[in-house]
Amino acid sequence: MYLLRCCWKPAQSKGQARGRTSEHHQQTVVTMGNCAESMSSYFCRPKNTNVRVSLPAVCFVWQIAMIILFGVFIRYDEESDARLWIEHKNDRNITSDIENDFYFRYPSFQDVHVMIFVGFGFLMTFLKRYSFGGVGFNFLIASFGLQWALLMQGWFHSLDLTTGKISIGVESLINADFCCAGSLIAYGALLGRVSPVQLMVVTLFGITLFAVEEYIILDLLHCRDAGGSMVIHAFGGYYGLAISWVLYRPNLHQSKRLNGSVYHSDVFAMIGTLFLWMFWPSFNSAITDHGDGQHRAAINTYLALASCVLTTVAISSMSQKRGKLDMVHIQNATLAGGVAMGTAAEFMITPYGSLIVGFCCGIISTFGYLFITPFLEKSLKLQDTCGVHNLHAMPGMLGGFIGAIVAAAADETVYSREGLVNVFDFEGDFANRSPGTQGGFQAAGTCVSIAFGLVGGAIVGLILRFPVWGDPADDNCFDDEVYWEVPEDEETIPPVLEYNNHMIHKHQDISESNFSVDQS
Repeated sequence: MYLLRCCWKPAQSKGQARGRTSEHHQQTVVTMGNCAESMSSYFCRPKNTNVRVSLPAVCFVWQIAMIILFGVFIRYDEESDARLWIEHKNDRNITSDIENDFYFRYPSFQDVHVMIFVGFGFLMTFLKRYSFGGVGFNFLIASFGLQWALLMQGWFHSLDLTTGKISIGVESLINADFCCAGSLIAYGALLGRVSPVQLMVVTLFGITLFAVEEYIILDLLHCRDAGGSMVIHAFGGYYGLAISWVLYRPNLHQSKRLNGSVYHSDVFAMIGTLFLWMFWPSFNSAITDHGDGQHRAAINTYLALASCVLTTVAISSMSQKRGKLDMVHIQNATLAGGVAMGTAAEFMITPYGSLIVGFCCGIISTFGYLFITPFLEKSLKLQDTCGVHNLHAMPGMLGGFIGAIVAAAADETVYSREGLVNVFDFEGDFANRSPGTQGGFQAAGTCVSIAFGLVGGAIVGLILRFPVWGDPADDNCFDDEVYWEVPEDEETIPPVLEYNNHMIHKHQDISESNFSVDQS
C-alpha cells in the first residue's frame, strides 16, 4: 500500500506535467550536486596527521583484545607443555629431549625471524628521509601481526573442536612469521604514503585474508607451497598493489624531492638485502618435512639465488650507457630467485633447474624495475614505492606456475611411489590424486592467491580512503618528521678541495673552491 501511495499521482494537464517535471529535474540535479560537493569536501578535506589519540587507542585496544583472545583460545602444544611432553615421551618411547621438535625447527625459526624484522625492515630504509618509518613501522605491524596470525591460523588449522583450544609450538611461530610477511610486502608498496594507523588496518585485514586464502589453497585444494610463492608473495604483492591503486595520489609529485635515496640510505637497505639473501634457504625450507625435503629445498633456493645475482647485475649494467649498476636492481631483483623458488623448492626440480629459475627471474625482475613500474604508474595510475610488483607479485606468480609445471611432470621413475606420497602428501582423501591433477590444482591455487590479493586489497583500499586515519598530505609524504621525533641533522661542512670530479654534478649548490697550491 505504501508503494502504491508513493507512486500514484492525480491527473494533470500536459503543461503542468512538463513544468513540474522540469522543476523536479532541476531539484534533482541540485540535490545530486550538493551530495557530490559534500562527499568531495569530506574526502578531500585537509589532512590531519595528529595520531596522538588514534594510534595509542588502536595499539592499546587491539593488544588488550589479543590478551583476552589468547587467554580464551591459546595453549601450549604437546611438545612445549610440561605435563603433555612427559606423556608424549612415554607414549612414543622417546628417551631424549633432543627429539623435541624445537631442536629441529628453532634454527630455521631464528633465520625467518631475522628476515621479518631485520631483512624486511632494513630493505625499506632506502628513502633519504624515511628510515625511521621503514624500520619502525615494520617492527610495529610485524609485532601485532604475529599475534593475530597465531589466532587466525589456529582457528583455521589447529583448533581442537572438543576443547575449543588452539595448541601452538615452534612451527606455529614460523607460520605466524610467514603470515606477517604478506602484510610487510604490502607495506612496501605503500611505503611513505600511509599513516601507522592505516598500516595497522592493512595488517588486520591482511592477516585475516591470508589465513583464509592459505586454508583454501593448502587444505581445500591440497597445494604444496613450502616457501610461499603463492600464499605469501603473490598474495602480499597484489594485496599491496591493489591498495596502492585505490589510494592513488595524483599530486604525489609534490613530495618528489624526498622520493629517492642518498648514499648511506642505500647502504642500509643493502644490509636488509644481504640478510634476506643469506637466510632465504631457511625461509623456503623451514616447514618442509624433515629429511630429504628440507635438504632439497635449501639446496634449490641457494642455487636459484646465486644465479639470480649474476643475471641481475648483467641486465642492470646493460641498461646504462656507461654500464654502471643501479643499486635499486641489486637491492631487490637479486632476491627474486628465492621468491620464485618458494613453491617448487621441495620438488625434484634438479640443481640445473634451480639455476634456470634464478637466471630467468633475475632478468624478469630487473626489466620490471626498468619498464613495468614506470608503465604501471603512468598508464594504470599505480604508485609502487618499493617495486613489490617486480620482487614479490610477479616472481610469486611465476613461482606458483613453475611449481604447477614441475608437479605435473613428476613421475615414479624420479620420485618413486613412496617419494611422490611424501613430497605431495598423497594420503587420505588425496591418495588417488595423480601428479597431473596436482599440477592443475597448483595452478588454481596461484589464481586464488592473486584473486584474494586484488579483491581484498581493493576493499581495504576503499576503507583506507576515509579521511580519519591521519595519513600525510601529498607534499608531506616520505618524511619521518610527520610521525617521528627526528634529531637535527649534523652540520655539513662543504669540502674545500673537490679532488673527485664526480662530486661536481652531485653538489651543484656548493660553490667551487678557488683554493690553489703554489709550487715552490
